[in-house]
Amino acid sequence: MKKVLLGFLKLVAILASISLTAVFLLVFSLDSSGADSHVSTNQVDVAIMDRFDMYMNNGLSDALQGILAIEKVYWLNDDDLVAPEPDQSKYGYSTDPTSLGWLLEDAQKLLDGQETLFNTDIQIAPGSQIIYYFDDTIFAVTWKQIVDGGMYTFSEVKLAHPSQIRRYLAGGRYDSKILQVTTHMAQSVNAVVASSGDFYANRRHGVIVYDGVVQRVNSWYVDTCYIDDKGDMLFSYAGELTTMEEAQKFVDENNIRFSMAFGPIIKDHDKLRDISYYALGQGEDTYPRAALCQKGDLHYVVAIVNREGYGYKTATIYDFADVILDLDVDMAYTLDGGQTAVLVMNDRMINAVLNGSQRAISDIFYFATAMPDGS
Repeated sequence: MKKVLLGFLKLVAILASISLTAVFLLVFSLDSSGADSHVSTNQVDVAIMDRFDMYMNNGLSDALQGILAIEKVYWLNDDDLVAPEPDQSKYGYSTDPTSLGWLLEDAQKLLDGQETLFNTDIQIAPGSQIIYYFDDTIFAVTWKQIVDGGMYTFSEVKLAHPSQIRRYLAGGRYDSKILQVTTHMAQSVNAVVASSGDFYANRRHGVIVYDGVVQRVNSWYVDTCYIDDKGDMLFSYAGELTTMEEAQKFVDENNIRFSMAFGPIIKDHDKLRDISYYALGQGEDTYPRAALCQKGDLHYVVAIVNREGYGYKTATIYDFADVILDLDVDMAYTLDGGQTAVLVMNDRMINAVLNGSQRAISDIFYFATAMPDGS
């Protein structure tokens, strides 16, 4: 049996070597034939090798099932505009938080010891519904809760791989001039959970990064939020990065994938941002507000407050920040609010929206499953 196993492993190694050679030949061919000038050779190399690594790891897992335990790992490539389609059987709905203890238990491996904001003792808003999705690569749960007199929609997401937090620009590229509603964009990219972003096309502030390339710098007045290759939120404060060269150096040194520019920063680890007199968002007034927060490694919370029904209020930036700080998150950043603020799960708009209809905007960020279609 041992000889058979060794022989099999040797055969696998030979096949891997042949496949790797083919990959290198393909990369060389792309390089020498003048591939798309918008995609660097290095980006092509990484994308192809990423696919190869995943294919080989998961192929070995299947081949050696029952002999060796090799855990499958799935991830996505940033050059893929559309993520795998979620498995509809993995979605669920409930009006009773106490009935979802099994969900939290089943997600323990993916949560890897991290505590969730969602728990079975939560008092959800009257008449509302909990929506969840869970597979081997993503845990997501969305609910409504009355906090400080406001109707808050929370979506908590834990991912298996950083590539599953993603950015989509309407039209599929920067500065495309196309505007779409959040639900349409979420559906087009197969998002499990999606949120409106910074509406970058509506203003010319902040540092805009897409696919690791700085597209715009005008950061004198606003803070910028970045997502790096580990899925972590990083910030630059207003006035810190003022030239394309400075910004691209920051992006390269920190392996930044994309950014969003609205703000203000609410929390930066143990540092609280002074949000007085911030340039955007009309902070003194009551408006729908939105934020992206990071609670731990690959663990996020999206929060939106809207006026929904009678008697519920929206928030000033100060009231909103107080609620966000009570969530016990590590990082928190404010996104475009007002009529822009929309949260989508399973292609449905979950929160009520200002003026009763979605605003056509330029961008979303979203969370995707990494499970291949049909698996």
